[in-house]
Amino acid sequence: MKIEILGVGCPKCRTLYENVKIALAEKGIEAEVIKVEDIAKITEYGVLSTPAMVVDGEVKTTGRIPSVEEIEKIIS
Repeated sequence: MKIEILGVGCPKCRTLYENVKIALAEKGIEAEVIKVEDIAKITEYGVLSTPAMVVDGEVKTTGRIPSVEEIEKIIS
């Protein structure tokens, strides 16, 4: 599984990154987690509002920070 966190490094983006790491640890799931800060790459996904979370190439959330529980449901 590959999870990308799209955002330019703002506090919300860092919080989403940390929530993803927590959700993965709690579920015992191994995944590659990447921060994508390049605006051109972010817009390639059609994302206009960050932070956003992409799982295996599919945009799952945009413009908000999902809870750890919500992330666990998305990655399960």
